[in-house]
Amino acid sequence: MYMAGRVRKIIELLLQSQEDVTVKEIADALYVSERTVHRDLKDIEQIMHSYNLELMKKSGVGIRITGGMHDQKRLEMALSTSEASDYTPEERQTIILSTLLERNEPIKLFTLANELKVTAATISNDLDQLEIEIKDYHLQIIRKRGYGMKLEGEEGDKRAAISNLITKYINPFDYVSLLKENNKKNSQMQLNTISNRLLGFVNPEKLITIEKSVERAIAELPHELADSAYVGLIVHLALAIERLQKGDNITFDHVYKKQLEGTIEYEIAKNMIQELRSSLSMDIPEDEIGYITMHLLGAKLRIDNNYLIEDTSVDIANNAKDLIQYVSMHLDLDLTENKPLLHDLVAHLKPTIYRLKQGMNIKNPLLEDILRDYDKLFYIIREGVQDIFPEMDFPDDEIGYLVLHFAAILLYGEIDVDLKALVICSSGIGTSKMLATKLMQRIPEIKRVENKSMFELENSNLYDYDIIVSTIPLNGFEGKYIQASPMLTASEAHRIKKAIRQRKLTYTSNKKPCLKPVKGKRTEFILQLEAIQNYSKAILDILNSFRLIKIKENRSLEFILHSACNDLVNGQLVTNSNSVFEKLLKREQINGLGIPDTSLALFHARSKDVIKPCFLIYSLSNSLSVKGMDGKDMEMDTLLLMLAPELTHQEVLEIVSFISGLIIQDQESIQLFQSENEKQIKHFLSEQFHKYLQEKNIL
Repeated sequence: MYMAGRVRKIIELLLQSQEDVTVKEIADALYVSERTVHRDLKDIEQIMHSYNLELMKKSGVGIRITGGMHDQKRLEMALSTSEASDYTPEERQTIILSTLLERNEPIKLFTLANELKVTAATISNDLDQLEIEIKDYHLQIIRKRGYGMKLEGEEGDKRAAISNLITKYINPFDYVSLLKENNKKNSQMQLNTISNRLLGFVNPEKLITIEKSVERAIAELPHELADSAYVGLIVHLALAIERLQKGDNITFDHVYKKQLEGTIEYEIAKNMIQELRSSLSMDIPEDEIGYITMHLLGAKLRIDNNYLIEDTSVDIANNAKDLIQYVSMHLDLDLTENKPLLHDLVAHLKPTIYRLKQGMNIKNPLLEDILRDYDKLFYIIREGVQDIFPEMDFPDDEIGYLVLHFAAILLYGEIDVDLKALVICSSGIGTSKMLATKLMQRIPEIKRVENKSMFELENSNLYDYDIIVSTIPLNGFEGKYIQASPMLTASEAHRIKKAIRQRKLTYTSNKKPCLKPVKGKRTEFILQLEAIQNYSKAILDILNSFRLIKIKENRSLEFILHSACNDLVNGQLVTNSNSVFEKLLKREQINGLGIPDTSLALFHARSKDVIKPCFLIYSLSNSLSVKGMDGKDMEMDTLLLMLAPELTHQEVLEIVSFISGLIIQDQESIQLFQSENEKQIKHFLSEQFHKYLQEKNIL
């Protein structure tokens, strides 16, 4: 099956993502316009249909691929075996760089152009882009007419570039597994061209020998070796041996090597090299011992809670303290007494400084996420590092790891935050309260939630809120918000938690004293009395009008709603039944009102034709199919009807919204509202209203 390179890239991105991806995120990742992505999505929809999959698009949320895991695996397999003549520029440049890293002799421009099925001008443009990227590795591409092109640079820098390519396209854990699998003669594994290129850097037949040698060596270490460091060491040795056999020797600073010779890690590295010389029957230079020592030193795990600073230099400990002091000052938050943070930084900085002095760069696969989620903290730490280590050049990848140490303390330590959320729905009384309840249950940092309708948004001071979540798209709204369903799916909660993490990092430095206008005692007392009156009247109106009506005939949804509205006119709760009926019907058509994993549906609205707030339940003898709040069809046999006036007091809206939260409070409350026990439900409502007023200090 043929797929354009960009289409393949978009599908891969969507398959790998654990959550919805926006068109802008796709466009940014591929360096194309949003219009181009929209055009490609039309082709992708056709491809999805042929694999029984669907491209789900949610306004304000993003795009994702839905369907069975078997069908998604079939699509992944098709991607790996699809015609690859149409590479993205990034893929093409990766193949060119891989080729240059593998070869010691020059290669002609037209040879690469012919292999990649593009023009020589395209290859020339790719080389221009590559020259910018490989500057970070102190490499350069030599281009001469009639000679071809060749990669020039130190062997250590070339290895760093190879390691970066592997990390960029294949998880290091997967890399070792793929090498083993690819070595099997009967392997059924299908790999794309990029993966095959990267696997070609290493001879898989030597992998088992290397792995056994590493296992024996780490057993002698006085400390544990992290899994990532274990895999990293195997990949390093496999690459080194392959490069040595091609005549590519590496050099290690001999003065620095002398400093390392006294460490136990150096002795273990030396024994490992001697063993590999014998088992592989090849000459491995002494300089390789230095690099393996660096891996072992850089991979120490602190497993003792009483870890002391005395096993590292005092200078590094002082530098770590200075960095904590710098960050504390800029965040306006005292972290100087946080001993776990100090210990972690010292343990991290020691091997980091070793690496940087020796020119060993590492790749941080989380850097993009760190820059997006913790941008303010990142720039504070980068400035602090430049101030405290003026003689050293810390790359952004290393800064990213330092950020994670501080973020771990700020996000999961003892620092408590009290965040306020604004939840919006079309009416402000129904689904918004359900979502508010879910937010309070699943995100402990959110301590206060206010519900508002879309129409109240314009007159609200949005700076009062730390996060805004809406059940509907807010067309024309220029502020930041997250769209979520009333039942709050796992992916939606994940996106909100990410936003909360970022907010927590700036919370302490940005918080300001809240100044409330001073009112006279008499004015304040009158306002309190009015609030008590409004709460009491709303509760009495709801309890007095509450009914549970059983519908024994097989009726349509429209018939039930219209009959209910007519009854409310007769009960002097509504003035115009048709107007309220149409509003309820339209509300159901725009967004589903069924409560997932129940047989309940909450029909609610605010209207100028509603006189008093009311709550009624209609129990159906025959279930009806309705759309759920998660967008899926479901069966409903209990219709909950909740109405409120369009213009009313805030206390009235609070009480009506409170009912929405009660419905999904827990499994017991759901079962109660699904029952046909009118007396018990009314008693439950009375009790809950009583508790609510007590919490408000009204009773």
